[in-house]
Amino acid sequence: MVVSRDKAPTAQETFMQMAQAAGLRGRLLLTIGLLILARFGVFLPVPGIDRAKLSTDIQSGGIPIAGILDFFSGGGFSALGIFALGILPYINASIILQLLTAAIPTLENLQKNEGEAGRRKISQITRYVALGWAILQSVGLAIWVNRDYAKNPGTLFFLETVLAITAGSMFVMWLSELITERGIGNGASLLIFVNIVAVLPRTLDQTIELAQTGGREMAGKVVILLLVFLVMIVGIVFVQEGTRRIPIISARRQVGRRLYRERTSYLPLRLNQGGVMPIIFASAVFILPTSLANLPGGGNDAGIFGSFVQAVNQVTVYISPTGPTPWLYVLVYLVLILFFSYFYASLIVNPVDMSQNLKKMGASIPGIRPGKATSDYIERVLNRLTFLGAIFLGLVAVVPTAVESATEVTTFRGLGATSLLILVGVAIDTAKQVQTYVISQRYEGMVKQ
Repeated sequence: MVVSRDKAPTAQETFMQMAQAAGLRGRLLLTIGLLILARFGVFLPVPGIDRAKLSTDIQSGGIPIAGILDFFSGGGFSALGIFALGILPYINASIILQLLTAAIPTLENLQKNEGEAGRRKISQITRYVALGWAILQSVGLAIWVNRDYAKNPGTLFFLETVLAITAGSMFVMWLSELITERGIGNGASLLIFVNIVAVLPRTLDQTIELAQTGGREMAGKVVILLLVFLVMIVGIVFVQEGTRRIPIISARRQVGRRLYRERTSYLPLRLNQGGVMPIIFASAVFILPTSLANLPGGGNDAGIFGSFVQAVNQVTVYISPTGPTPWLYVLVYLVLILFFSYFYASLIVNPVDMSQNLKKMGASIPGIRPGKATSDYIERVLNRLTFLGAIFLGLVAVVPTAVESATEVTTFRGLGATSLLILVGVAIDTAKQVQTYVISQRYEGMVKQ
């Protein structure tokens, strides 16, 4: 996409246009209403559960997966509400479909060559995969709850729990798609954003209480951690906004007797093409072995399935941040972030298509031949940018966690850095989309006049 140097509206102009534009105002109100509805579902509990025992085990740290699942469900897992899985099955389904799209030519053809109809088919397949994944996770969750926390365990309780949690997950998926289509921003990202914001006050309250009760030394450690987070926020904003502008020269054209001179514009390539999605997907992938490790049946005489669960248990211990090899956890996390960064960059930017579009427009990059040389040049620049962006994402994910371990301030449960990146990234992306609507409404008004 070639971008001209149009001036973006100021914050005051943006709010004024938001108040005046009925279409944009309607989208914002719909988005806010659906997000509030999603939060209400978190507090609808699955019946028949011993919540006192569950709360005690979670607070004592007896359920390692609780912190990660609460991160995606906004406390829904700790409450064991019908939204206990939240948007997680849909995110996992999206990961699977995007990987399959790159590997299966039929799906790739649907995405690239079938236009809107092809994208709808892929969306429908994603929904079916999300349903299957929700059922699988609900079954594992119901087996665990039926075994340890059910007041009246049995087949009926098990089926009711699976049905309630699966239905809640599908409802959350529907809300996310509705926000994406008719609201503002990416629905899945906004739901995770709201869930983080909902848990954040409790986390900050625990941190302040720790600083007050831990003496001057602990208060100093909390201040150090907050300063690290502040530096990370500044860095996230710079990287999220950072772009490499490749200059583009359009050839001179003659229309009738008028001769149009060469126009110089630029081709923007973002430093972080995938935004917050690589780190969200990397975090979601870590949940899979942890979920499997919590399934029952890991005994020595439990057959093939038991041996499989036992093997997953051993793997989970070694890739856990609190396990005997925390460096292995960091290494796997960095590799996952790097992989998803390159994967998302390949989905968003196609150097060959860019080269062909520039050629059709009669534009070129100074000093680069049109055609294959242009696509190779764009690909080289994109690979370097993606690598730098992935390294930054890895630092954001790992450095604050390391500082948490060093300062012994564990109230953020190791998710502070990831939460920070998602909060800032989603806020920037949503603000940009609002500005895009404001600019389009401004131009529509100028055309009508």
